[in-house]
Amino acid sequence: MLNTIQNTLPKSVNIVEVGPRDGLQNEKSNITVEQKVELINRLSKTGLAHIESASFVSPKWVPQMASSDLVMKDIEKKEGIIYSALTPNMRGFENAIASGCKQVAVFAAASEGFSQKNINCSISESLKRFEPIIEAAKSHNIPVRGYVSCVIACPYDGETEPSQVSTLTKEILDMGCYEVSLGDTIGVGTPLKTAKMLEACLHDSSTSQLAGHFHDTYGQALANVLIAMQMGISTFDSSVAGLGGCPYAKGASGNLASEDLVYMLENMGVSTGIDLAGLCETGRWISAMLNRTNASKVGLATAS
Repeated sequence: MLNTIQNTLPKSVNIVEVGPRDGLQNEKSNITVEQKVELINRLSKTGLAHIESASFVSPKWVPQMASSDLVMKDIEKKEGIIYSALTPNMRGFENAIASGCKQVAVFAAASEGFSQKNINCSISESLKRFEPIIEAAKSHNIPVRGYVSCVIACPYDGETEPSQVSTLTKEILDMGCYEVSLGDTIGVGTPLKTAKMLEACLHDSSTSQLAGHFHDTYGQALANVLIAMQMGISTFDSSVAGLGGCPYAKGASGNLASEDLVYMLENMGVSTGIDLAGLCETGRWISAMLNRTNASKVGLATAS
């Protein structure tokens, strides 16, 4: 039985650290450019290969992401690490490129209600906004990652049909994104719901094109990661110290903590290439800087 379970798991997993962007943008405490830069530099020393570092959005709407250009210019970029940024429009894309960004991300919602509340347009309109960004990225040889939010349920529209997630994901991939991260934005997913959603997506997309982004609102994120791995997914987003949440989703308490994800994977024999002790130290540091409770159980358990 044990061998059967182990045979369904990947040998290694890619972790996309989203704390500096998806995490910090929803934190209430102010954080300086210097602190953002130090957070990314600390994370760069842990073995992470992809750190989502900034978001080129209007500071009017997302104040914590102000000065993203300074952050991208000031961080110590290490060889072999991707430092990506979210770019919702062409102006954001141009600013990201001017700041030295080598990979960008675009985002859409699987529910009309969330799309309207989050970015003030329909799903189809959001895709049209992506087209010039993706075309410009191609001309600069810049890879584009896609996000789809509310893949399990929406705080406004209720449960999301898996077929809708699958169709949207395929559209984004066909537009030119190399990968789509599937986000359980409000953290209501459970393993069977996650499996049903992924099963639909895998009819039209390959496992190498999909990633999981599970919020831990109800404590289900690791269980959802496990079922996703058993279905062939090997890339997951997580946030150091469980930073973040969703301002448009009531009760969405935060992302899956990177420390908890790494602990589970490494203790299952799934390689991440990440220094857990260094990651935990970074999680405790940023929690102290933000004067918040560390949301990583492993971070708390290993504190001296």
